[in-house]
Amino acid sequence: MPNTAQGSTQKRSKFSQILAGVLVNSIYEMKNYPVVLINTVLAPFSFLFLIVLVSRGSLIGPAVQGAFIMTVFQSGMSIQTDLAHLKNDFKLQDMVVSSPTSWVTYMFGIALAEIVYSLPALIVLSVLAYFFLTLSLAGILQFVAVLGLMFLVSIAIGYTLSTFSSDIVQSFAFSRLISTLFSTIPPVYYPITYIPLPFRYLAYFSPTTYVAEIAQNAAGFLQVPSWNIILDWIVLVVLAVTLFLVAKTKARWREI
Repeated sequence: MPNTAQGSTQKRSKFSQILAGVLVNSIYEMKNYPVVLINTVLAPFSFLFLIVLVSRGSLIGPAVQGAFIMTVFQSGMSIQTDLAHLKNDFKLQDMVVSSPTSWVTYMFGIALAEIVYSLPALIVLSVLAYFFLTLSLAGILQFVAVLGLMFLVSIAIGYTLSTFSSDIVQSFAFSRLISTLFSTIPPVYYPITYIPLPFRYLAYFSPTTYVAEIAQNAAGFLQVPSWNIILDWIVLVVLAVTLFLVAKTKARWREI
């Protein structure tokens, strides 16, 4: 019985720690500064509108999927600037390190806050997806699963970089650079077949290319062999596991 009570207390404690991260990093900011909600909603739509205008509406489906991918990826990468800000300006990481909270709980608490922060954009995109995407139940599950995997990849990158960042300006530079390289240059708003060979192969240096290929294939915008989709999943899973191992072993959770 004592062990059961202790386990229950630990679970409540972890839940409270994660809830604190959500409240501090998203709810309070959204409540005190509602203008951030406008920016959150508008950010993924800039490229969506551009692609729709240039393609005369023919690529609106892939563009909606691309906006989802960009939103989720940038949401995960936002953890980098937020954690660096909390670490360098408020010394929060030093306090967390000296507490029973683990780096995993701390990271997922802030990561969940980033998802809450992105909810307005995700809700609007879901409405657009209802009108412009034709997905079976299996396709919806596949799309949600690959977005979740993309989010894990981005928070692993963001967390690791945040522990090495010494200044918020440096953090913003890293975040903008990686977001541009991984979510705007690769073919996430249109099928990869629009890129001529041999330049098409360069797109596979970005993990978002694999996500877009799986999502566009599930929605019927891109026809690729089954082995290609399986390979995409393998690449993303291996990448996510590798990045979390790097975060566990190489990130500067404790200052030396």
